[in-house]
Amino acid sequence: MLVLERIKITQEDFHLGADIAVPQGARVAVIGPSGAGKSTLLGAIAGFVPLAAGCILWDGQDITRHSPSARPLSILFQDNNLFPHLSAFENVGLGLKPSLRLSAAERGQVVTALARVGLEGLETRRPAQLSGGQQSRVALARVLLRKRPLVLLDEPFAALGPALKAEMLALLDEICTGLGATLLMVTHDISDARAIAPQTLLVADGTVTGPHGTGSLLDNPPDALRTYLG
Repeated sequence: MLVLERIKITQEDFHLGADIAVPQGARVAVIGPSGAGKSTLLGAIAGFVPLAAGCILWDGQDITRHSPSARPLSILFQDNNLFPHLSAFENVGLGLKPSLRLSAAERGQVVTALARVGLEGLETRRPAQLSGGQQSRVALARVLLRKRPLVLLDEPFAALGPALKAEMLALLDEICTGLGATLLMVTHDISDARAIAPQTLLVADGTVTGPHGTGSLLDNPPDALRTYLG
């Protein structure tokens, strides 16, 4: 279980608070008005944004002071966290060892992960030689290989068309199910939330609330969310 225990984030005149718990294995969308702090929330969980107060617990362990690399999670941003000068194989291999000094067995794991996401034979291509959907698959292959119990996504599929995005969401769901991972996904597209996330965290007016049932929240949104949704 992920617990944000009375956390407070302060950045100049920006303030965000949360006192919530997300069950193990849950699929949770993170939605709210632009600028409300959705990405900041994920950054705090990942260890990139410091807390002014409170603590973050995973499976009962306080990880508040852990470095990002020591936290039990994988995070994907909109650019898929890919290094342009590295091949698909190398970008995925970073999930095992940042040095990329991989044993034969580890190299086999990378090849298997790429094949699992439909990129067999494309191991040597760099991101610029791949389509947007293929780049997303490389990023998901790294998530698969890292086998972390918590997956954070900050709109990694926002630039994809509807059909390809639906395909990526289905692949993401398959990977998280296989790993038994908890998923938190920031999205501005409520159809994404309905498609993959039965539960939703609402970030609005300086507070994170939930998890709420996604359908009931979107069908009867509070004022702050209603204004945003239009």
